[in-house]
Amino acid sequence: MASESFGFQAEISQLLDLIINTFYSNKEIFLREIISNASDALDKIRYASLTDPSVLDSGKDLYIRITPDKENKILTIRDTGIGMTKADLVNNLGTIAKSGTKGFMEALQSGADISMIGQFGVGFYSAYLVAERVQVISKHNDDEQYIWESAAGGTFTITPDVDGVPLGRGSEIRLYLKEDQLEYLEEKRIKEIVKKHSEFISYPIQLAVTKEVEKVNNRRCLTLETFAEDKEESKIEEVEDEDKKEKKTKKIKEKQVTNEELNKTKPIWTRNPSEITAEEYAAFYKSLTNDWEEHLAVKHFSVEGQLEFKAILFVPKRAPFDLFESKKKRNNIKLYVRRVFIMDDCEDLIPEYLNFIKGIVDSEDLPLNISRETLQQNKILKVIRKNLVKKCLDLFSEIAEDKDNFNKFYESFGKNIKLGIHEDAQNRSKLAEFLRFYSTKSTEEMTSLKDYITRMPEVQKNIYYLTGESLSAVKDSPFLEVLKKKGFEVLLLVDPIDEYAITQLKEFDGHKLICVSKEGLELEETEEEKKAREEEAKQFEDLCKTVKDALGDKVEKVVVSNRISDSPCVLVTGQFGWSSNMERIMKAQALRDSSMSSYMASKKTLELNPHNPIIKELKRKVSEDKADKSVRDLTYLLFETALLTSGFSLDDPTSFAKRIHRMIALGLDVDEEEESAPVASTSTEVPAAEAASTSAMEEID
Repeated sequence: MASESFGFQAEISQLLDLIINTFYSNKEIFLREIISNASDALDKIRYASLTDPSVLDSGKDLYIRITPDKENKILTIRDTGIGMTKADLVNNLGTIAKSGTKGFMEALQSGADISMIGQFGVGFYSAYLVAERVQVISKHNDDEQYIWESAAGGTFTITPDVDGVPLGRGSEIRLYLKEDQLEYLEEKRIKEIVKKHSEFISYPIQLAVTKEVEKVNNRRCLTLETFAEDKEESKIEEVEDEDKKEKKTKKIKEKQVTNEELNKTKPIWTRNPSEITAEEYAAFYKSLTNDWEEHLAVKHFSVEGQLEFKAILFVPKRAPFDLFESKKKRNNIKLYVRRVFIMDDCEDLIPEYLNFIKGIVDSEDLPLNISRETLQQNKILKVIRKNLVKKCLDLFSEIAEDKDNFNKFYESFGKNIKLGIHEDAQNRSKLAEFLRFYSTKSTEEMTSLKDYITRMPEVQKNIYYLTGESLSAVKDSPFLEVLKKKGFEVLLLVDPIDEYAITQLKEFDGHKLICVSKEGLELEETEEEKKAREEEAKQFEDLCKTVKDALGDKVEKVVVSNRISDSPCVLVTGQFGWSSNMERIMKAQALRDSSMSSYMASKKTLELNPHNPIIKELKRKVSEDKADKSVRDLTYLLFETALLTSGFSLDDPTSFAKRIHRMIALGLDVDEEEESAPVASTSTEVPAAEAASTSAMEEID
């Protein structure tokens, strides 16, 4: 029978021109689109068979088969789906423009990716990315077998298939590949694309693999020689060695075609969680992530109602070495729409601090026209994200029930939790439950904020914390002296990210978080204690003024302290600026904005301990002679030691070293002339020993 020729609808012609004449690097998506269409055709026949089982009489097996033919440069994709009648071929493949055709072309012109083609319902035409000519052979139960063919030149033909192999039912797409696209006939390349895009299609995807098999021909010609050999062997019972066998047997090479199933990993998220074993989850996790270890925890759930999606989320046992690498492509949550892979780097699916969570989300509601642009405005995606975060937090709560598992989890991902507290205001209080810190009462084992609250004395109203460089640097800090005496526990925050997180977490469970190294520390005290402190402040007014005059603008003010009991003095920072630890962290930033330091670096307040003998003696000296030069030197020395004990760095270490060397010289009773380090001095030393003790440190600056 003669072929009938039809013209493509104008918009489809334009689309084909666009596909053929524009360069796209991501051409592999053609296979995803054809497999996805085949899967839809199989869905349709399966759905029809529910009401009429006889539709499957033309073929019970439902599958998709890919057959590469390297000799003829043809890639064939066959399915046993519902097939198409002649009218379907005419309408669906050319004469009636899908509503998505125009939408897709507009999207392409505005910079969208070619991979979106299937999301507008015109995925079939992506075949022309790699093929110069396409044939579709299709057989529907209600019609004969037809061949649709086009080289995309504006027309297509439909011919009854009288000579071809009967399909029974379904469609066979033959792609006559372009010369520069023959990589898609390679077994390895096909497997790679199917694994990436179509691994979880519900039907088996088979690849016709051709292998050369060696067959042994055991027939031997009976000659005088072989007859003599057999006679000899019957006399002497010996086992023939391999060499002899090889001489007597002939090997023939034969080509064998086998159908290899490519998508053996089934989409377990579609099954009931109660039916899935731990081993199945472990196998699925390994196939999904290529991790050699099993996961630490898993959450398998489905959401139904206005929105439907299924998801499996895994927490790995270890953090990858490049967890916080900013340029790393994020591909931990794979997004599927009705089991067809859409993308693996969807930033809106899960917040950055949960980037270690691995898994899949399979949505029933997301439209297939998901581009980067439309994703951002998609309300469905926002709801999915909210649900995923909630389920992740539930998963962390489950891990927290097992102390050993949670310790492993916190060791690997504690920084992520802290980053979440900094970034996610909505879930901040929930995330705070997972925080663990060392404290003055727990230096060996980390404690949670909840446990801290249970240990608080009745009079204690706030949660106290101190930040620093390391545990050894903060556990004996002067800031802790009074709090330890009062029996108040102080959390010791020694991770640089703690500074960022704790400034966002203003309170926990109704208790304010107070930094003990910042000014305005109001410790719970009785009326008598308060009165005594006010009295001391009056007594030390003169000393405070003298010390402030000596230090000038190095400190904002000098006051009497209520936070130290042993050390002579400490330096505290303003309530709203950087702490000493934050100042250290910011100075270490390689690309920091120097101007920020000028307004964020806190003004320092020097707090004096009125009960310390050094401060008492200094007070006595000041009351005797305010102009005593040794007071200035001692003040500088106290200020610089306070800088170090309070976590700051010295602006002028050399000058500090000189003061210390002078003290050592005094202690050893060494003459200044004998000192190796030259010391700038403008005054003559008083030789008398008693005078030396008061003025030896003058003018060291």
